[in-house]
Amino acid sequence: MQHTKLGNSDLQVSRICMGCMGFGDAANGQHSWTIDEEHSRAIIKRGLELGVNFFDTAIAYQSGTSEQYLGRALRDFAKRDEVVVATKFLPRTTEEIAAGVSGQEHIRRMLDKSLENLGIDYVDLYIYHMWDYQTPLYEIMEGLDNAVKAGKARYIGISNCFAYQLAKANALAKEEGFAKFISVQGHYNLIFREEEREMAKLCAEDNIAMTPYSALAGGRLAKHPGETSKRLQEDSYARLKYDATAAQDGVIIDRVAQLAEKRGVSMTEISLAWLLTKVTSPVVGATKMHHVEGAAKAVELSLTPEEIAYLEEPYVPHKLVGVMAQNTAADAAKQHVWSTGDQKI
Repeated sequence: MQHTKLGNSDLQVSRICMGCMGFGDAANGQHSWTIDEEHSRAIIKRGLELGVNFFDTAIAYQSGTSEQYLGRALRDFAKRDEVVVATKFLPRTTEEIAAGVSGQEHIRRMLDKSLENLGIDYVDLYIYHMWDYQTPLYEIMEGLDNAVKAGKARYIGISNCFAYQLAKANALAKEEGFAKFISVQGHYNLIFREEEREMAKLCAEDNIAMTPYSALAGGRLAKHPGETSKRLQEDSYARLKYDATAAQDGVIIDRVAQLAEKRGVSMTEISLAWLLTKVTSPVVGATKMHHVEGAAKAVELSLTPEEIAYLEEPYVPHKLVGVMAQNTAADAAKQHVWSTGDQKI
């Protein structure tokens, strides 16, 4: 396993980040395909054996049980200073807003609960899970800075945002002396490359680490045409993201399968080897042992420029989907408010 520096930080992370959304009690979450603690522990342990030291979870995953499973496993199988733990928090709820809970207080409460779930004193990376259009940016950045100053988070990251939002947030942080975002976790893979429009360029210029989620498109980039799995059948959110473009995406998936056969490796290895030429450390979910083993092998696979071009050539632009589609609508609504003069900028 190769390791690298995470953006403008001193964190040394594995080139593969283990995504823990698939861990947790399915009865306490939105996903029926998650795995129990026994199987989660085995996969986490195997990841550690293969050199994975970077783990990503969130308080929203299965009502915090993903954090709990990860925390207990790491306590049993690893030394705290040898792993990099990332977790995420969601925006304020409507109930919190009505009750007058500030952005700073919301962040403090969420982080304290995540630390309790994980059973640790600090997280290495605390991630703003999605843009909060109901809370002033200053409140968010000050709340995150407070977390860093309190020693509860070493660094901060962001997920599901536009490039202009990340640039605006870090500009504010620089002006106020707050902690800056060192990483961004966006939707990026071989069949969804919209991050290349602006985000990738911003990250390259400012040395912000890209740690994308959905690295294998919910398993689509790891399976031959016609193959299926429980997640492919039951992951409604992934189907929302990919079903509408299945035909055009299938052309690329076929090329992944062809190249994998030619090279004598798995489709997982081909898909991740391509992504590893673009980003710092993709977040790769694992609910079976071969998932983490295939991801680790991808780090050692080098694609030629001709192979990269072969994989990229059929791509056509995609509409934003999922959280980013929601952000687009929220952005449009906010721009309308500004244009009517009903709100001061």
